[in-house]
Amino acid sequence: MPIRRLSPETVNRIAAGEVVERPASAIKELVENALDAGGRNIEIQADGGGLSRILIADDGKGIPKAELPLAIERHATSKLEPDDAGDVDLLRIHTLGFRGEALPSIGSVARLSITTRSRDETEAWVIQVEGGATRPLAPAPFPGPHGARVEVRDLFYATPARLKFMKSERAEAMAISEEIKRQAMAHEAVAFTLSLDGKVALRLPAEHPGDEGRLKRLSALLGRDFEANALLIDQERDGVRLSGYAGLPTYSRGNAAHQYLFVNGRPVKDRLLQGALRGAYADFLARDRHPAAVLFLDIDPLYVDVNVHPAKAEVRFRDPALVRGLIVGALRHALHAAGHRASTTVAADAMAGFQPHTGVTTGPAYSPSSPSAQGFSGWTGWSQPAAAAQIIPGLNERSARVEPSWDAPSWTQQPPADAASHDSRFTPHAPIDPLDYPLGAARGQLHANYIVAQTRDGLVIVDQHAAHERLVYERMKAQMAEGSVTRQALLTPEVVDLDPAEAERVASRAEELAEMGLIVEAFGAGAVLVRETPAMLGDTDVQGLIRDIADDLAEHGAALSLKERMAEVCGTMACHGSVRSGRILTAPEMNALLRQMEATPHSGQCNHGRPTYVELKLHDLEKLFGRR
Repeated sequence: MPIRRLSPETVNRIAAGEVVERPASAIKELVENALDAGGRNIEIQADGGGLSRILIADDGKGIPKAELPLAIERHATSKLEPDDAGDVDLLRIHTLGFRGEALPSIGSVARLSITTRSRDETEAWVIQVEGGATRPLAPAPFPGPHGARVEVRDLFYATPARLKFMKSERAEAMAISEEIKRQAMAHEAVAFTLSLDGKVALRLPAEHPGDEGRLKRLSALLGRDFEANALLIDQERDGVRLSGYAGLPTYSRGNAAHQYLFVNGRPVKDRLLQGALRGAYADFLARDRHPAAVLFLDIDPLYVDVNVHPAKAEVRFRDPALVRGLIVGALRHALHAAGHRASTTVAADAMAGFQPHTGVTTGPAYSPSSPSAQGFSGWTGWSQPAAAAQIIPGLNERSARVEPSWDAPSWTQQPPADAASHDSRFTPHAPIDPLDYPLGAARGQLHANYIVAQTRDGLVIVDQHAAHERLVYERMKAQMAEGSVTRQALLTPEVVDLDPAEAERVASRAEELAEMGLIVEAFGAGAVLVRETPAMLGDTDVQGLIRDIADDLAEHGAALSLKERMAEVCGTMACHGSVRSGRILTAPEMNALLRQMEATPHSGQCNHGRPTYVELKLHDLEKLFGRR
């Protein structure tokens, strides 16, 4: 077949296949145009899942009459300005849109109508495009002093085959709602209203710019639980700033649907950013749990390429290591600052499990030797704390690898370092009432596993095994950080065959891997030689380990597999070396555990992200008995 030049209509329809995949894609492009135009009140309407009708109305600067015909031409845009030589710098893009493809692409597959009034004009004008055919300009009524109203009807009517690939109207409406939520998260100072089939689905007033306004917007979109369990993120490194909010580990999810990432105000889906988020929570969550986070990355446009895909949902960084290091460091700093804090949903879930009883059930007579009596070990007075070595007798015989060291509490000792900043009742050099500690004073033990403690305004229930497991794990991590990881030399160095590109990636990280106890070196094209492995891994699958590391380097830019395997070994060792369920503890032992939890970061969750304690406030208990 001879080479032919495609018609402009065909070119636009091809572009529409990339830019306008579904109604939510069209709405995304039109909302970004409204934001670039300076709109502060944006209204979105969608009928029939967006396939029947879409309306985007804004109060931006509008489009002048003379420029309306240009707005629907392919690759015509007001967002890129050439220099004196006529060249356009695609590396310094400060707007959300810039390709000039959205309006002509939509007009080629639907019935498009643009009504607008410019700030500098007194009259409003409308231009219409149906399946690529343009109608002349005409005067039109307009409700506001300036802005634009873009209406799209019968989306994909000009390409009926595309309609067969659309999902149900409900699924398309949900995709539209998710898209508007992402745009609203990134622009808290803009008011959004979304109506689906004539019913208001979302109404968000404009918030004050900044962290406080952003959190209010996120609370409206993600719920008050996110607001109550979110940690503020605000770190900057080498001109790159990371801000936003990340959830506590105990406020995790079963999938990554609650992870929102933005680069210069643009919603993106990036493997590097998702991998960094996973790496930051690697010590706190199991593989099947995912953190909730809304993160905003502000970076010089020169150091990020947004012109990777027509939909602009993917980006590339000039220095990905810097970006990843900033994300991991900022998140871990916030998690460390959270201390032993656990999510509020833990207490809410516990309260939901209580069932009030209106009658008295009869049962066997009470006996001190009955199982229920043995399940609760209490006491009437405080015994003097024993020496630190006697707090948990026999623990060293149970585990030769881990030697926990609990400091015996003294009721005249000072509170934890961070306690005074959280509670005004703490005064320097004054005796401390045990009830004033964050986790209170131990009052008993239930079923030889759960410590019950009383606080000034409620009670705390602690899983002794999970809590001590976390304490041992944190101590082991600190020891690893203080010195080099013990390595074991292989009797025979092992050669691992890889793809040449994979082998090069692994060999290039040899220094980083050596810090974790893995000694590798290049072994010709497409292979690496492994001489030593971390001793704590024991007899490990070297081939599988190296291949997993190669996959992590390709996907996330970091060797997460080795870190996670070492973390798993640490977790296993900590589990075997911690206080077991079923162990009867004395009062000093329980209080020593509580005090160490207060002084240890991340002690609010075990190594798998589950809570180590539940706190119930007094008003929660009063609700159970109808006092409130």
